[in-house]
Amino acid sequence: MSIPTPPRAAAWAVWGSAVSLYLLAVFHRSSLAVAGLEAAERFDITAAQLATFTMLQLLVYALMQVPVGLLVDRFGPRSVILTGALVMTVAQVGFALADSFVLALLARTLVGIGDAMTFICLLRLVATWFPPRRIPFLTQVSGTLGQSGAILAAAPMTWAFGALGWTGAYLLSATVGVVLALGGVVLLRDAPGERHHRGAVMAWAAVRTSLRTSWQHPGTRLGFWIHFSTQFSATSLGLLWGYPFLVRGEGRTPTEAGVLLTLLVVAVVLAGPVLGWLVGLHPWHRSSMALVIVEAIVVVWSVVLVWPGPAPFALLVLLVVVVGVGGPASMIGFDVGRTSNPPERLASSTGIINVGGFSASLVLVVMIGLVLDWRTPGGGADYPPEAFVWAMSTQYLLWALGLLQLARYRGRARRVIDRATLQAARVTAG
Repeated sequence: MSIPTPPRAAAWAVWGSAVSLYLLAVFHRSSLAVAGLEAAERFDITAAQLATFTMLQLLVYALMQVPVGLLVDRFGPRSVILTGALVMTVAQVGFALADSFVLALLARTLVGIGDAMTFICLLRLVATWFPPRRIPFLTQVSGTLGQSGAILAAAPMTWAFGALGWTGAYLLSATVGVVLALGGVVLLRDAPGERHHRGAVMAWAAVRTSLRTSWQHPGTRLGFWIHFSTQFSATSLGLLWGYPFLVRGEGRTPTEAGVLLTLLVVAVVLAGPVLGWLVGLHPWHRSSMALVIVEAIVVVWSVVLVWPGPAPFALLVLLVVVVGVGGPASMIGFDVGRTSNPPERLASSTGIINVGGFSASLVLVVMIGLVLDWRTPGGGADYPPEAFVWAMSTQYLLWALGLLQLARYRGRARRVIDRATLQAARVTAG
């Protein structure tokens, strides 16, 4: 039986709704980026405790990736992504009203759970509603358009905090979530002619086998380390430490910091389609692209950190642009995983790869907070510029590990592909 071709209008409506919900997830994920100093004062917490917000959020996100992939296989992407939107809306209301550190931690944990239920669903809908030749490009476009949600957590959220206060700003963000979720209820369908998809119940033994087989493939591991190496610098700046670094570490005004964080997201949005196009043209050089991008991020960060005194504004612009390119570069890892695994392992391999960048981001966020507390006399949130030099230098540990593993599995993945190509040629010749 032939598979029906999805109606073009319906496919784009589903895609648009799913992207808007991913944009919402990124917005909620990033809404603390410009509120770090306010949160430290509101809850009377140290830098390490402030980092705990993002640490828990990223930890939950990373731990949920594989379970969410299995939930999508069982209940369909529509049900999962709408549940995630509901959870994030409740979380933002809770964060708006929280008057204690513990309640605020609970709210950010729920943000991580809802966030984790979004991107894998978007990827599944793209793979279901569009032909294979469009999937790499649309994957990049989907990811980068979704990242524009961080723009709404930069300059506009800075304005909202000033005009509406903490509670008003976060309640407004929750209201936006309600509107987009209602749009998803109307527009989303799991597949052409199928509003709700329900898959078979998978035995635990089959789950273990799928996960083990996915992880054992060098292509999955290469995708994991690409995601690990490229993303964490942009994520740590965009989620929490960018605003304090620019204001306290580089002496920039809140307005300048908001503009720079917005430029970071603009770089993400603009670089995504370009990288998607390049990956489509040069699929054999995907890991090379990732290596070049990581090396550029290391070089620019090094110049900023060794600069005597505050870095020039132009250099900070270059920093956020180059670091921002690392966001869509992490999507290269998903494409490597997609072409390295059969369709039945797509969800598990995607979940495994998505753990890479967020686990690295989690570690970095915590390390920065600990080092800031260590290097700040008397504690508190009055971080001196030299403390940020020490804190941001912890990235070199992660870059060293990521580049080492990327080079290692790059060679292994290519050898597997070469063997598969040779075997296919022998079968054809025989």
